[in-house]
Amino acid sequence: MIEVRAANQRGKANFGWLESHHTFSFGSYHDENHMGHSALRVINDDTVAPGAGFGTHGHRDMEIISFVTQGVIAHKDSMGNVQTLPKGEFQLMSAGTGVTHSEFNASDTEVLKFLQIWVVPETRGGEPGYQQKNFGQAQGLTPVITPTGENGTLKIKQQTRISQLYLAAGTEQDIQLAQGRKAYVHMVEGSLTLNGQGLSAGDGAKIFDINALKTRNQSDAVAIALVFDLP
Repeated sequence: MIEVRAANQRGKANFGWLESHHTFSFGSYHDENHMGHSALRVINDDTVAPGAGFGTHGHRDMEIISFVTQGVIAHKDSMGNVQTLPKGEFQLMSAGTGVTHSEFNASDTEVLKFLQIWVVPETRGGEPGYQQKNFGQAQGLTPVITPTGENGTLKIKQQTRISQLYLAAGTEQDIQLAQGRKAYVHMVEGSLTLNGQGLSAGDGAKIFDINALKTRNQSDAVAIALVFDLP
């Protein structure tokens, strides 16, 4: 089964400096029908005004992923990391027993857009950790986050695999899932079909009891998506 949720059906928040669209319940937006999918708990599609951002705040027992789609994030945390994340960069922060951090728009003139993603860890506690990497824009499916950190991927504390999907105009990609696994596809840019169902930017699809997915870009522009292989 594939359950598609359109971008305009997501929850919304607007604080002036921040405009956010929530795929799942978050903050003041609560919907019992959209509390997450397997270990995937949050996908927030955030737009941050120039010079603004999230002041220092804390997390624990959560795997927190950021994927920058426009602009640059300025990051600081209690582990001593002071980093910038440009467009195309993935960041994975394992909160573990506790971490504080801030995330600001590094520009005073340009907006920042990024996806904030939370995955519930397999076990609680442990030392916090920080990882960051750009995986390029290779055609097809590129693993970026895995439970083992294999082949240069970022290592997550959950039996979850996250891949970025780039499809040029007129191309397609088959995706195989192991028996009993769930999946989620989030459209970042452009449009494609997923087993014949259309997805556009901001749309998402919960996937149950399916082992084979066919993605096809029938448009004239590149399509970018994140694919979550979940327990």
